[in-house]
Amino acid sequence: MKTKVKVAAVQMATGLNVSANLFEAERLIKAAQEEGANLVVLPENFAFMGKRDQDQLALREDDGDGPLQSFLSRVARQQGVWLVGGTIPMMARDGGKLRAACLVYDDRGERVGRYDKVHLFDVCLPGGEERYQESATIEAGDEVVVLETPFGHMGVAVCYDLRFPEIFRRMLDSDMEILVVPSAFTAITGKAHWETLVRARAIENLAYVVAAAQGGFHINGRKTHGHSMIVDPWGSILAQIPRGAGFICSELDEEYQESVRRNFPSIEHRRLKCRT
Repeated sequence: MKTKVKVAAVQMATGLNVSANLFEAERLIKAAQEEGANLVVLPENFAFMGKRDQDQLALREDDGDGPLQSFLSRVARQQGVWLVGGTIPMMARDGGKLRAACLVYDDRGERVGRYDKVHLFDVCLPGGEERYQESATIEAGDEVVVLETPFGHMGVAVCYDLRFPEIFRRMLDSDMEILVVPSAFTAITGKAHWETLVRARAIENLAYVVAAAQGGFHINGRKTHGHSMIVDPWGSILAQIPRGAGFICSELDEEYQESVRRNFPSIEHRRLKCRT
């Protein structure tokens, strides 16, 4: 990791119009870059949120080829930033489903990593009024991803993954220092758990967390929580935005992280290992 680097989390309220969503994403990426961001993280489903989950199937792209991938590559190159591309729908082994893929591009527009969402949101929220079954349309990934970047070893997760701490312990085995989490938490679960989960992942792993969220009202009637945040290894919130489109920036300090890990070496005190 560079001694200090500036990161940004982009927040959106994505709708049905892909072109409009991409225009908004590019505007916010450019604005973050102008604020000095070297690494920009987009939220889950940044390019499209339809009336039904099945609507995403029409946007599936082959690995390495498609307009959404071209968009991410172009913007990363033109803005000279590392770009974490939220999630986009990619072809799956099951022809009737998609992979929710988070793609990472370097500042030359070259793709350097792909993470497919592992944990799928199949729940009925309290009160029974909201039900979700991502597994009906999404094929789960099965790999943990940690990338070597100029900013340090960067783990990649998506939204519901935040509830499963074992995946982040696996990342620590690959020396994770930064965690990026594109998300689209519901208003109900976000109000109850979002901040707690994001800060917990930072605290227990002594890692920086950059959590970019959807935040607003969507055409399908869904309300997302927003409150994108950047959290330091001690669990302190460095930056946060409520609902609505926008972005936040903050510096990550390698020396501070090293000091925390040296003086509070809880990672070294682990006695149990997660089974693979």
